[in-house]
Amino acid sequence: MANNAAALDSIFYALADPTRRAVIQRLGRGSATVGELAEPFAMALPSFMKHVGILERTGLIRSRKRGRIRTCTLEQKNLAAAERWFAEQRSMWASRYQNLDSLLESLNGEKRDS
Repeated sequence: MANNAAALDSIFYALADPTRRAVIQRLGRGSATVGELAEPFAMALPSFMKHVGILERTGLIRSRKRGRIRTCTLEQKNLAAAERWFAEQRSMWASRYQNLDSLLESLNGEKRDS
């Protein structure tokens, strides 16, 4: 469980940055070279590579190098861990809201009966 929590923490850390979220979003459409991924950002390539490194260390993307070209691919199964966490949270809060609605209905019913 602690290992899962640490992995989830690193995924959320990686996704906390807008540049890294944009890279993940772009890779959702398919693999791309580092040059293609870096193009929309006004930063030097070494700075952009730090973002790529963080995404790789968290397992959200993988890259392979052929010659001088590095191509990145989204690792959807690792992104699914965050999706599962959000689904669990949604379910828990939906249940809590349903309980609150039931309580409010019963309290309103008691007011009418008085």
